[in-house]
Amino acid sequence: MVELNSRKAAIVGCGFVGSASAFALMQSGLFSEIVLIDVSKQKAQGEALDISHGLPFAKPVQIYAGDYADISDASVIIVTAGAGQKPGETRLDLVKKNIGIFKSVIPEIAKYNKDGIMLIVANPVDVLTYAAAKLSGFPSNRVFGSGTVLDSARLKYLLGEHLGVDPRSVHAFIIGEHGDSEIAAWSSVNVSGVPLSDFCEMRGHYNHNKAMNEIADSVKNSAYEIIEKKGATYYGIAMSVKRICEAIVRDEKSVLPVSSVQKGNYGISDVALSMPAIVGKHGVEALVPIELNESESESLKKSADTLKKVLSEVI
Repeated sequence: MVELNSRKAAIVGCGFVGSASAFALMQSGLFSEIVLIDVSKQKAQGEALDISHGLPFAKPVQIYAGDYADISDASVIIVTAGAGQKPGETRLDLVKKNIGIFKSVIPEIAKYNKDGIMLIVANPVDVLTYAAAKLSGFPSNRVFGSGTVLDSARLKYLLGEHLGVDPRSVHAFIIGEHGDSEIAAWSSVNVSGVPLSDFCEMRGHYNHNKAMNEIADSVKNSAYEIIEKKGATYYGIAMSVKRICEAIVRDEKSVLPVSSVQKGNYGISDVALSMPAIVGKHGVEALVPIELNESESESLKKSADTLKKVLSEVI
């Protein structure tokens, strides 16, 4: 049995998201070793070289292109490998292509590393997280996806803009699918403990339903808008990957809406979707039950059903 290096990460897939994540992690100082793996070794080598040239301005870290054998002692394996989302294509359109890629990638990871944490970032993240759990044989706490961490950050950002307040003071979650059936859990939103509607009125906003609908739609359509304008999204998700890795490496036990296989909460099981979870060095330690109204609970079940339908067609 290989002893894991708590300060080593592996990134499988060196496209826009993988390379942006490597860059964010290089700047973070969380890891002392980062191995990049890609179907094109040359691409991985190029990214490693480019990022390494910034090391005189950052903390020491060894970044290099490697093979699957090099991940044997990595504590965190970040999987971004997959086809990108094209303009006009939904996340769920990507399923069949990316399941095929995962059928070759995940068994290779499991062959060399059985004890690390596998963080799935490729889209559609919920379906691929479920597939990775099945293909790897890893315990469910150690296979989870980036889920709605970025969507929730987008929600906090937009609420911060709307209210004229630091988005870090906004506590809000997007739950369910990372995609078209996601739900803004308005019932539990607060700004530093103050219920959202009270804070809105304090800041001179009274038309709550209209504003909430507009903000939720803006969050849901953010990725499509960015893809239409620049072809791909990668900086926001790279920062989300860094945030999740912080929680793991520092054993922060942070509450983050990652995608994990559900086991009966809210009547949902045998599907991966995002709910707030305590994340630490052992991965997903526990799910956090948040307050949902009847409509939100119903929408969450519909989101789960949407994902289950896709799973039934591809797995």
